[in-house]
Amino acid sequence: MTDSEGSGGGALPPAQAVDLLGLVDYADGAIVSRTLAENEAGTLTLFAFDAGQGLSEHATPFDAVLTVLDGAAEVVIEGKSHRVKAGEVIVMPADKPHAVSAPEKLRMLLVMIRS
Repeated sequence: MTDSEGSGGGALPPAQAVDLLGLVDYADGAIVSRTLAENEAGTLTLFAFDAGQGLSEHATPFDAVLTVLDGAAEVVIEGKSHRVKAGEVIVMPADKPHAVSAPEKLRMLLVMIRS
């Protein structure tokens, strides 16, 4: 996984509409991520997955909200598979094992809620 902005970059400009799809590009055989916001309350991260890429099963101590912006995701939560397509959202509960894969190219926004 690569961060297209490097450390310290990626903040969203205040009071300005931003085209999320234009903020992260696909890369062949890779997952690209860009952190848009991060503070003590949580993080906002944009991802682009090439088809066939994925994040292996893991758990986090916080709820995470995944919104598919383009394409589709296969999200497995506690062993149950969910197909999530553009315009749909799914909550991955804290402390529950989950994985994300891209059966096709996928751009998604992940909101991690820490408090």
